[in-house]
Amino acid sequence: MLRRWISTLLLGLAAAALAGCSSTRLVDGQVESFSTLTALPAPATYRIERLPSQQTPAFEPIAALAERALARVGLQRDDAAPRLLVQIGVQASSVPRHGPSAPYAFYGPPWAFGGWYGRPPGVFGGWYGPPPWAFGGWGMGGPTPLYRRAVSLVLRDAQTQAVVYETSAVHENVWVSDPAVYGVLFDAALNGFPAPPHGRRQLRLPLPPPAP
Repeated sequence: MLRRWISTLLLGLAAAALAGCSSTRLVDGQVESFSTLTALPAPATYRIERLPSQQTPAFEPIAALAERALARVGLQRDDAAPRLLVQIGVQASSVPRHGPSAPYAFYGPPWAFGGWYGRPPGVFGGWYGPPPWAFGGWGMGGPTPLYRRAVSLVLRDAQTQAVVYETSAVHENVWVSDPAVYGVLFDAALNGFPAPPHGRRQLRLPLPPPAP
């Protein structure tokens, strides 16, 4: 009887895992936006202003994700004649879940990603830890760590240097898939551009399936 119960449990877990893989994941993001814009700037062009720590090839995938999100809201990159200057921020962190009051720990520069779990900075793909259906999430081997991913965008008028748009998006969960989560968070941060609801709001956006 016990053996039959264990077999049934394992079959159920396998089915749940397969169902999770076949369904679309949704990424919950806490978004906070502030804008002085009332319409899309004309011309709708921008240039990315990189921080000194972002002058590396490892930052290119993050910049590409931000550019695609900016293009989806009608902005086009033009380094020679930008109307807006864009500054990108990215954060990644995790914390062991020993209890509900465990503090968060942040590492690296504001845009840092990856590189804290035996992986060199800038290397993407795979899981950081077990998937959400793993036994560890149920107290067998310890709780799964909580992962935090955050992005921010600051847009300035290229002539006056005044900030015209400021936004951020944060996602926290027991699973993470880089760099796809960053792409979703950039889309969430730009939701409603150029005149989003001011203040904090919760958004849920689909995570794109992995490329074949």
